[in-house]
Amino acid sequence: MLISTRIRKSPYWHLSMAAGCWRAEVYNRVYHPRGYVRPEDGGAMAEYDSLVNDVTLWNVAVERQIRVKGPDAESFVNLVITRDATKIPVMRARYVILCNEKGGILNDPVLLRIAEDEFWFSLSDSDLMLWLQGVKVGRPYDVEIDEIDVAPVQIQGPRSVDLMTDLFGPGIADIPSYGLMEGEVAGHSVVVSQTGFTGEKGYEIYLRDATLHAEEMWNAVLEAGKAHNLRVIAPAHHRRVAAGILSWGQDMDAETLPFQVNLGYQVPRTKQADYIGRAALERARGLIEAGEPPFRMVMVGMRVAGRPIGEYAPDFWLVRESSGSEPIGYLTSPWWSPELGTNIALGYVPVGLSAIGTALAVDLPDEYADVPGTPVAAEVVEVPFRPSVNPNTRERLRERGMDAAV
Repeated sequence: MLISTRIRKSPYWHLSMAAGCWRAEVYNRVYHPRGYVRPEDGGAMAEYDSLVNDVTLWNVAVERQIRVKGPDAESFVNLVITRDATKIPVMRARYVILCNEKGGILNDPVLLRIAEDEFWFSLSDSDLMLWLQGVKVGRPYDVEIDEIDVAPVQIQGPRSVDLMTDLFGPGIADIPSYGLMEGEVAGHSVVVSQTGFTGEKGYEIYLRDATLHAEEMWNAVLEAGKAHNLRVIAPAHHRRVAAGILSWGQDMDAETLPFQVNLGYQVPRTKQADYIGRAALERARGLIEAGEPPFRMVMVGMRVAGRPIGEYAPDFWLVRESSGSEPIGYLTSPWWSPELGTNIALGYVPVGLSAIGTALAVDLPDEYADVPGTPVAAEVVEVPFRPSVNPNTRERLRERGMDAAV
């Protein structure tokens, strides 16, 4: 990738390069490290091994932090998210979505409530600040909406709690899922959350005044991690796929309704306040319940035959009903699962072919196909593909037998 001054470099960029970053892409108009272990040394699958067996450090400063602060912060946030902001306690976070007036998903950030009058949107890959500022124009909300100098890193893996205990003390173990805690690393103020882009145990550390203190915090984490076999890696999409975690822009976008991607629980039946997209989403749910969904395609999980997919897919590979039929869908996120001994994928298929157990066929590149030029077998399966150490909201609701759209 060409590195220039047009795209932002995060406060951790030079530290990622020193840690061996050899490739990157652009996410939220920021350079995003996407590989540290070279292919000849095991590549992304070697990074995966560290994630599921030890502990890893990720540069995720591309999760730009947009702060909504002021006396009307709660009511403004309640207008732009589908979930009920009034039910988010101070020092708690939630996974949320924001939709346009047609119900399309604009962003799926983690929303941190830092104070009664202060929220941080930890963004996925879209220009949400401009949307939020645009929504405020002409509306009487007493809030300020700005990007702040806060940059997160993720600490993910089964030994993450041990590393974090060394940094913050034993109280770290008491943070609940999506809980927040104030703390310090190397004498600098941070907010810690028990969140992450995996189904593993994990945390995020949000460093305040990151442009000033990034190097000291990063090095302090590296030092603490020596005792726990810490490795700096890129975000592990192969693990998030197994957990059924979605990636905006890859698995969904502004033309996708939440009901198409198993995010119906993000559209509450009981929220009192109006919000952007509510009318369209409630109309869509009514049509779904009447057996007439307003869309043709839905996302499913699939087991996919073929040779191990150990790299990012460069395109959306086609899905067919059978080997000789016309394409009817496509994969968005395919990877090899070492634990399951098969390729797994998220992808879109017609509603009528989305039932668990449905047999399909997938076009894979010759390097992954059993027979070059011939589609491989696939089957629709349950998501997540394997139990998560740190279950997401959808998994917890399912375990409790609750309606996912409460």
